[in-house]
Amino acid sequence: MQIQRNSTRRVVIGSIAIGDGNPIAVQSMTATKTQDIDATVGQVRALEEAGADVVRIAVDNKKDAEALAEIRRQTSANLSVDLQENYRLAELVAPHVDKVRYNPGHLYHHERTKPWREKVNYLVGVAQDNDCAIRIGVNCGSVDPDKLALYDPTDSIAPMLESALEHCEHLDSLGFTRYCVSLKDSDPKKVIEVNQRFAERRADIPLHLGVTEAGMPPDGIIKTRIAFEQLIGRGVGDTIRVSLTVPNPRKPEEIAAGRQILADIAAGRVRSVVDFGLNTLNIISCPSCSRVENEAFVDLAEQVRDMTQYAKEHDITIAVMGCRVNGPGETDDADLGLWCGPNFVNLKRSGEELGAFPYDQILGKLKLELDALIATRVGAN
Repeated sequence: MQIQRNSTRRVVIGSIAIGDGNPIAVQSMTATKTQDIDATVGQVRALEEAGADVVRIAVDNKKDAEALAEIRRQTSANLSVDLQENYRLAELVAPHVDKVRYNPGHLYHHERTKPWREKVNYLVGVAQDNDCAIRIGVNCGSVDPDKLALYDPTDSIAPMLESALEHCEHLDSLGFTRYCVSLKDSDPKKVIEVNQRFAERRADIPLHLGVTEAGMPPDGIIKTRIAFEQLIGRGVGDTIRVSLTVPNPRKPEEIAAGRQILADIAAGRVRSVVDFGLNTLNIISCPSCSRVENEAFVDLAEQVRDMTQYAKEHDITIAVMGCRVNGPGETDDADLGLWCGPNFVNLKRSGEELGAFPYDQILGKLKLELDALIATRVGAN
């Protein structure tokens, strides 16, 4: 099946280019600790062998940046770096990567009184000096707080969309056009809507597609497939990532899943949303990455999925997050949320903090809250 793709501009990322009719690139992210150089290099190579066009690595501090320099010396892969709260790390990592990803919402965590435009000016300067592309990565759980304040709290799409468009306009005003945009949500229907709306207003900008916190296979792959089939089938999307919660050695599964989805779309093997048969119970969990503070997170996510199957007919969302970066914000919209620290799991109900519990106690606490929630909803009906 010949897909008529949007005519986006060309953006070079190392040895590949996205947009302008180039093949849709498949990406993934390392799950090893960045400072474990041997393990991280090994995973980069495994992802490359699986067919990854770009591999992203998280950098949270100067020691991670130092490790990244050695990782670059040991691989020629196209590397992207994931900046989190401290945007100033860009100057330490940009010499060693091909693309820098920043989140507009995270720019507020460091030097809070400095205007975001000044911070972006700095990032653009670093990217230009080091021959790097940029990804503006807008995420549903960490949207620019100034944008959130402008819209009805029930409208999660407009703040994401307007934040992305505003940052695009600013980069354009600086004469920097070597960038792409991602707009991610854990709900595939919202991913479809926000990306479609963005593409209608800025058809020239390449889009990186993904469903954030898609969760564990097979549901995580199904959620992602729903979004990708609808968007790519309409010509929207220039690079993709399938974000799965899987044990560390199995990260190449993300590449295999992405490649299979692309092959199915190209062959016309596309189904309607109702054909997938997802449970009403929605388990959201973030992809295992280097920011996870306790590897027990992956096992816990699987245990939550298995333990909650008795509630699969109920319209309930449970989020399981693996670190302090995504955990606090991205569990707020779930009916029940767990975000995992080194020794304790923080439990939340509709954004309300219920306490922190040891890993060996959290399932029991979660079940009590789930039973109470089901009872309340059944009683209301």
